[in-house]
Amino acid sequence: MNVTLNNGVEMPALGFGVFQTPPEVTSASVTAALGVGYRLIDTAASYFNEREVGEGIRQSGVDRSEVFIETKIWISDYGYDETLHAFEKSAGKLGVDQIDLLLLHQPVPTQFDTTVDAYRALEALLKDGRVRAIGVSNFMPDVLTALLDRTSVVPAVNQVELHPYFTEPDVQQANAGHGILTQAWSPMGGITSYRGGGQSTFDDPVIGRVAADHGKTPAQVMLRWHLQEGRSAIPKSVNPERIAANFDVFDFDLTADQLAAIDGLDTGVRGGPEPASVTPEAFGRDIPEA
Repeated sequence: MNVTLNNGVEMPALGFGVFQTPPEVTSASVTAALGVGYRLIDTAASYFNEREVGEGIRQSGVDRSEVFIETKIWISDYGYDETLHAFEKSAGKLGVDQIDLLLLHQPVPTQFDTTVDAYRALEALLKDGRVRAIGVSNFMPDVLTALLDRTSVVPAVNQVELHPYFTEPDVQQANAGHGILTQAWSPMGGITSYRGGGQSTFDDPVIGRVAADHGKTPAQVMLRWHLQEGRSAIPKSVNPERIAANFDVFDFDLTADQLAAIDGLDTGVRGGPEPASVTPEAFGRDIPEA
């Protein structure tokens, strides 16, 4: 199942994520994901596992032309020339000449000129054919508007925290208004359990009832919910059985009532960091050379 980005590039709607996947198991996880049918792999410079993602793709035997590679520039490498070099670092680690989708990982509101310069570097990479599509991650509507006011290429994707307990309707509406695809990280709400306490989406009775109706798992229902509502989703796992199960979501459809019931679970509580709080002082980290 593919989605067409606003520049005409086709991208698989369901991808495989490697956030917090240790480098030593990343290659095997990526190879397993490609083996069950995933063709979109999402990583980031700040995950420190791009090299292993590239190794996993090569070990899979799947031709490079069939794999859609998405990665992200970290805030420590923002700035025009710095971001051009960051592309070289990521491409070198991945072992590719061209990256399919390159995102700015976070906005830096306290240094927004530098964020804009970084995005202009993405525009140059797109024009030169070094990347096939560009986008952003964790950009809230006001910051997205500010970026659009100062740049010329509308992002193809905005990757944000989005799951049944945090649906970000304002972000989804803003993205849709600009023709930007919303892509969900933590699409099943795993982020909500990192801080402890509260109910897990996997144990939610509403999701459980929908899963029982379809003979599917709560995870499969949540991924199907994203796909039917027109989003891209990038679940992560290092367990081969779960990797396979998370891809087995194309043989059933949720009803309109079931989609609405899951939409109604939104708590408005973010599990990850507030995007406005991300600053180089608090979140800066050096990205090694290729």
